[in-house]
Amino acid sequence: MTTSTITQPSVACGISGHPSADTAAAQAADQCAAALADEPTDLALLFISPHHVNAAAQIAATIRARTRAACLIGVSGQSVLGGQLELERVPGVSVLALRAPGATFEPFTAENLTPVNDTPEGVGAIAKRIGVDEHLRATIFFADPYSRPMVKLLPGMSAAINSLPDGTPRPAPACLIGGMASAATSPGGNRLIINDRVMPAGGVGVSIKGKLQVDAVVSQGCRPFGPAMVITKARGNIIMQLAGRPALEAIHEAVGDLPDEDKQKLSAGLFIGRVINEYKGRFGRGDFLIRNVMGVDQKTGAVAVGDLLKAGQTIRLHFRDAATASEDLSLLMDAQKLYDRPAGAMLITCNGRGSSLFGRPNHDVATVLRAFAPPTSGEERAKGGLSITAPTSAPSPGQPHPIPLAGFFAGGEIGPIGGQSFLHGQTACVVLFRAT
Repeated sequence: MTTSTITQPSVACGISGHPSADTAAAQAADQCAAALADEPTDLALLFISPHHVNAAAQIAATIRARTRAACLIGVSGQSVLGGQLELERVPGVSVLALRAPGATFEPFTAENLTPVNDTPEGVGAIAKRIGVDEHLRATIFFADPYSRPMVKLLPGMSAAINSLPDGTPRPAPACLIGGMASAATSPGGNRLIINDRVMPAGGVGVSIKGKLQVDAVVSQGCRPFGPAMVITKARGNIIMQLAGRPALEAIHEAVGDLPDEDKQKLSAGLFIGRVINEYKGRFGRGDFLIRNVMGVDQKTGAVAVGDLLKAGQTIRLHFRDAATASEDLSLLMDAQKLYDRPAGAMLITCNGRGSSLFGRPNHDVATVLRAFAPPTSGEERAKGGLSITAPTSAPSPGQPHPIPLAGFFAGGEIGPIGGQSFLHGQTACVVLFRAT
């Protein structure tokens, strides 16, 4: 565990697309070190592309030595991002380095987080393992999808983080955020990094405590349509009835009421949004957990969904397309302008987003940065945000950014909806670090 003694949080980012692992690590680390005036770093978050997984140990050693990071955790991803760039499917090393006043950083692995159960004893064991206490601000967690199933672990971790060690509700919110490694298409090809240790499986994380505010923004990128409907009959992940009617019949009616241009967007898939907090009087953006419709039974009218459901829950239909995903992230980031400017950000975006979804590079990075880009004229202040033009190469040491940013393209994103953390797909999860 490390403790910072400076007075204000400082965040720096570094990124390199150099094909040499040694050079890429040195370039990314030196950008961070220069921005932090060569002062020691409390926490370094490291992201590496598939091209560098075999050199993960030497990259981590270089990053830690040159940034003087007391704590380092890292993950391999299909692509990495940093500064103003998303380096898609090319070599990349990206780093986010933090120094924070009065904050502590407690790293952990997933090795002793099993077996998992939802009893108070089980949740308490998880809380102890990951360092939950009354000072917790956030837990960042990266895992390998082939060796670390999240079906039971993630709800247990979320429950542990949302309560105090004695089981009472947490007076101040904390969040669980992270993502699944995505550099490999088979077991053993990913890398999880914690300090000087590199693992091909499992999970790594860090719990952040004390005087550092950590806020999470989760953009699911979907638009609702049709009425909110109550599930009246369900079994497991199968919805049999909605509002007393066969589920498929109710869905067909809602789809039939869509304008033709929106019906075309259903070619990308139909989604069910499940309400997280049924006690709310009205449901809006951020109240639904989005899950895929996986199949239908024409004979019975039942619908299979990628989630466990039960009678009494409220759902609403959703669709997703590039325009909707872009608008959703923009609106959520614009809302962050109401709060203090963050010192830096981590972005975990789905490997199904990027150029393949938006038709152009650097979309999610630009959207996050645009929210905090300082206006330079009266005319630009009147606009919805500044246009960020990404450079064609990695930024040089000391090059200013609206805010320092780094992250990766994940095979599943971990972030909170309605106060609980879930494993998502096709989302963008933004983690903002602010002074308390």
